[in-house]
Amino acid sequence: MSNLETEPREVVCVAEPGNDDGIEILAPREVPLGGPRAMTVRRTLPQRTRSLIGAWCFVDHYGPEDVGQVGMNVPPHPHTGLQTVSWLFAGEIEHRDSTGAHAMVRPGELNLMTAGRGIQHSEVSTPGTTALHGAQLWTALPAATRHTPPFFERYVPPVVEYQGASVSVFLGSLLGSTSTASTFSPLVGAQVDLPPHTEIAIPVDPRFEHGVLVDAGEIAMDDAPIPVHSIGYRAPGATVIVLGSGDAPARILLIGGEPLGEQIVMWWNFIGRTHEEVVAFRTQWQAEVIEGTDAAGRFGAVAGYDGRPLPAPALPNVRLRPRG
Repeated sequence: MSNLETEPREVVCVAEPGNDDGIEILAPREVPLGGPRAMTVRRTLPQRTRSLIGAWCFVDHYGPEDVGQVGMNVPPHPHTGLQTVSWLFAGEIEHRDSTGAHAMVRPGELNLMTAGRGIQHSEVSTPGTTALHGAQLWTALPAATRHTPPFFERYVPPVVEYQGASVSVFLGSLLGSTSTASTFSPLVGAQVDLPPHTEIAIPVDPRFEHGVLVDAGEIAMDDAPIPVHSIGYRAPGATVIVLGSGDAPARILLIGGEPLGEQIVMWWNFIGRTHEEVVAFRTQWQAEVIEGTDAAGRFGAVAGYDGRPLPAPALPNVRLRPRG
C-alpha cells in the first residue's frame, strides 16, 4: 500500500509537547486515495503536530476493507529515499518491483522494500482475498545511505510470549527477539497482541522515541488512554513502556527509533532533501517511465504487471519545505 493521493498535500509540522502524562496523542485523519482501489486510509503520520518518530515518517492504517468484488490494484509507482514496511492483519497482496522481486504479502510476514536511489513497484490483492486489513509504514533513509541500490526483503518473525501478551518483532530488537531485516538507523517495529485485562511492561531503549498505533481494543500507554486508530507518542528517555488492555482483546503496532536528526522533503512517494530534488525525481519518473524514454533509468521496470504505470500528480504551486 502506497500513497496514491491524486492531490498529495504538504504537511507543515511544528513540534508540540506531550500531555500531562508524558504521552502525545496523534489522531488519524481519513485520506481518500481514489484511483483503481478507491480506498480510504487512516493516516497518523506525518501530521502538523509531529512528522517523525525516529526515522518512521509515514503511517497509513486501513481496514478491515471489503475488496471482494473489485479487488485492490495499485499500478507500478515510484519511491526514492525510503523503505516501505508492509504489514497485514488480514488478506493477501501480490508484490512486484523493478529489482525483479515477486512476493506475497501475508499476515504476520514482513515485506520490506528499500527504495534507495529509486524503485517502482505494483501491489495487487490476490483473487481469494475478500478483505484487507493492515498498515503501510515508511522509514526515511539517512542522508548517508539514501542513494543505496534498491532491494527487497521478506522476514517472518517468531511470536514471543511475554507477560501474557504475544509479540512479533519485525524490525530491530525487542524482548530478546531480533529481526534479520535491514535498517539504516536504529529502529524497532513490533506487533503486540494483548488478551483482555492484561498489563505488560516492555523494556525499551531510552535513546528511542516511541509510538503505539492502536489497531483494535482499548489500550492505555503508561496509564494514558490511547483512542483506537490513534498513535500514542513518547519522547526519548523512557526505559519501560507499560501497555494495558480493557475488556476486549487489543492489538497494537509499536514503532520507535533514535531521532533522525535530519530534515526531509516528502511529497507523494518521493523523499528528498530539497524542493529541487523532489521536482527532479518527478520529472525523471514522468520522462523515463510514463513517456517511456528510458526503461533502464532510475526507477527500472516492473515485469509481470498487466497495465500502465501510474503518472505522478501535479506539483503544488508552492515550494516544498523540509520537515523533521
